[in-house]
Amino acid sequence: MENTAIDFKNHFNNYVQNLETYIMFQIKQRTLELTDELTKKGRKPIALSMGAPVDMVPEFAVETLKNCLNDPSIHTYSTPKGEKYFLEAVSRRMKTRFGVDVDPNTEVFSLIGSKEGIANLIRELINPTTDIKNKDIILVPDPGYASYGEMIKVSGGLGYGLPLTKENNYMPDLELVLEQIKKDGLNPEKIKALVINYPNNPLGAVATKEYLQSCVDFCLKHRIMLISDNAYSEIYFDENDKPLSILELKGAKDVAVEFHSFSKPYAMTGWRMGWVCGNRQIVSMFGKLKSTIDTGIFKAMQLTGAKLLDSKEGDEYIQNANKKLKRKIDNFVHGLKELGWKDIETPKATFYLWISVPPKYNSDAKKFCDDLLEKSGIVAVPGDAFGTMGKGFVRLSIVASEESLDAVIARMKQDGHTFN
Repeated sequence: MENTAIDFKNHFNNYVQNLETYIMFQIKQRTLELTDELTKKGRKPIALSMGAPVDMVPEFAVETLKNCLNDPSIHTYSTPKGEKYFLEAVSRRMKTRFGVDVDPNTEVFSLIGSKEGIANLIRELINPTTDIKNKDIILVPDPGYASYGEMIKVSGGLGYGLPLTKENNYMPDLELVLEQIKKDGLNPEKIKALVINYPNNPLGAVATKEYLQSCVDFCLKHRIMLISDNAYSEIYFDENDKPLSILELKGAKDVAVEFHSFSKPYAMTGWRMGWVCGNRQIVSMFGKLKSTIDTGIFKAMQLTGAKLLDSKEGDEYIQNANKKLKRKIDNFVHGLKELGWKDIETPKATFYLWISVPPKYNSDAKKFCDDLLEKSGIVAVPGDAFGTMGKGFVRLSIVASEESLDAVIARMKQDGHTFN
């Protein structure tokens, strides 16, 4: 029979055709291919790749969700903006946690996860073109969340990396970056937004209040939008040094919006809930696109999320999870140091470790990660996936059980994965 299959690839726009499969899904697929072989030799894969907490979600959330499901009105359409009870709970949370006032009617919008929200805002900002000199520019951390660059690419813009290095304490001088943009022959007038992510994925780095104020001041001076991805704000290890909201800084509401998520603090990755808050004009414009492409979060989840944000049970869950995480990170760092990694910086926040590739790999992080997986069933992510400044590093996500983390260190010792 004649093959009549049609190749539809060229029907898709140039930006999608050049899009890479998300690195985490590439790694997951390779892990699945090797799982049987690794299991047979006693090296069943242990994932230190995705930033996805494995603990059970708060029991309070489960019971709250169950208890509202018999209400017929809970199953009807919501709105993209979010139900009144959800928006008001977010407003209260921003006040109690950060001391920030946000108007639930004009300065808060619900999200189907913060990733979706950031992608849609970037999509709204960029006028797509294939002319490199005329592309709208979004400044993004380098290394930074792997999806930022692809979000910008598929929207037809240009992501320009802000170098986060040990030398600049992971807080780059933005005016120097602006000068470099000019030297590269790009038009600084095309810069639409600055994306910051503190606490940072993949580094675990945090920013000082003074640096965050400098980000606000830079954006005010150059009339640039400030996008704060604060997904890790609740994962910290010192009650006296909690991560800040950008909206705490003077002038921030004139230029900034901030994205928050339920995924990381409450292990609710599958629930896909979050919010954006801040500058009311940005929030309003953001809502125009959202109203055309989705009809909001399931009301039952919004009600559960609202009650969780207001609850002492939610706060206790975060506190207990952070204590447990701190213990796991400390034990794991101790194990790595026994294996020769002496320069590890234990993070003040997040569940990520950023480690150097052993010298024998000549900074080839992918080769090191391939060896960890193929020999030992340890799933890690090469730093190059997070930007050019990630060369020579590997990100480890310390979300597995304590037993699994102990097994990782044991396997590395047995299989010769030492730093030297």
